[in-house]
Amino acid sequence: MTAHAVRLTDVRRGYGTTGAGVTALDGVTLALPRGSFTAVMGPSGSGKSTLLQCAAGLDRPDAGSVRIGGTELTGLSERRLTLLRRERIGFVFQAFNLLPALTAEQNVALPLRLAGRRPGRARVREALARVGLADRGGHRPGELSGGQQQRVALARALITGPEVLFGDEPTGALDSTTGREVLVLLRGMVDEEGRTVVMVTHDPVAASYADRVLFLVDGRVHGELAGAGAETVAARMAGLERAGESPVRGAATQGAEGVPAC
Repeated sequence: MTAHAVRLTDVRRGYGTTGAGVTALDGVTLALPRGSFTAVMGPSGSGKSTLLQCAAGLDRPDAGSVRIGGTELTGLSERRLTLLRRERIGFVFQAFNLLPALTAEQNVALPLRLAGRRPGRARVREALARVGLADRGGHRPGELSGGQQQRVALARALITGPEVLFGDEPTGALDSTTGREVLVLLRGMVDEEGRTVVMVTHDPVAASYADRVLFLVDGRVHGELAGAGAETVAARMAGLERAGESPVRGAATQGAEGVPAC
């Protein structure tokens, strides 16, 4: 087992035609240790979601290397990539993405059924209990609050025992109190279970729950903060937005993991 759960090396991704396209990722190199909680932030259009999608195998980079543990993703066939996502990666998104006709238990069991495995009811109930919904298994999404729906989505993402949990604005649709409850759950999964969490967020308070905050500007990593509070994160973001320009390549000293040091 490798020391890093996720590793990207010189990853590039663009969209559109040559000369008129957009560069979403411009040579991103980073490594995320196992058992860590990383937040990714940046101004609008900085490449945050593209970074998450490439790291999680939802999108293929144009160049560079993406590894989950010891597995290189970029050369996998679509079938093998699909199997890897089902078995080793969990996803939580802002929109919950629950099937409205299914109960909470049925939604949680869905990844196992899609993988051709028969989910044990005790295992599904245990997953719901871990997110505080032991008594909501028979409820459909329309009968649950937004926070409860996100907890179901979290239980669904964890039912396969993934190596990495990716979140794209997982608290973006929640009020501040409910959002904090979800963040506490994510933080506990890292501290108590040794899971690896990677979360894109625009919220400095959400980012402050992470061990490390990476900043993107124009598709490039532009520094990081470790163990920072919400005010420090917000101040860094405000500075990036005021600058409104790409970082000069090579201006920052590269850290041990290939990320510019702050």
